[in-house]
Amino acid sequence: MAPGVRLMQKVSSTRAFARIAPHLVPAMDRTVHRLTRGKVLLSARMLPGLILTVPGARSGQLRTTPLACMPEEGAERSWVLVGSNFGRTGHPAWTANLLAGPDKAVVNWRGRDIPVHATLLEGAERDEVWRAALKFWPPYATYQERVDREIRLFRLRGRGGS
Repeated sequence: MAPGVRLMQKVSSTRAFARIAPHLVPAMDRTVHRLTRGKVLLSARMLPGLILTVPGARSGQLRTTPLACMPEEGAERSWVLVGSNFGRTGHPAWTANLLAGPDKAVVNWRGRDIPVHATLLEGAERDEVWRAALKFWPPYATYQERVDREIRLFRLRGRGGS
């Protein structure tokens, strides 16, 4: 485990972090990502991260969101996204956008744009991935305890020549 990860897990489980991080972390990530032409994502120093671009569910305007992800091993490129919203009440907007346009999403992974298909995970498949997510980043358990909603999990798979 990288130095400081345990401390970051502890800090990220606090309610204060949940209030501040959604405003600070994405703004910093977007700025650094843009300035480095997609080569650096600050939050990826702690967890792997990608930039998700998907049309808004209502507006249709492209929405770009830096997100932590769980890259999956295997023959095809795929990632799991956890809609934890830092343990805040509502689902994050990007999850509604993926539900509305599962084949309209693109991820920027390590400076490369990759068109993806998004699948909302449910049932036994979701349970299995949730267990993996808790091993990957234990604070997700704290986030789930704080909210009445089930945290959405999505699997993104490369599509069309990716």
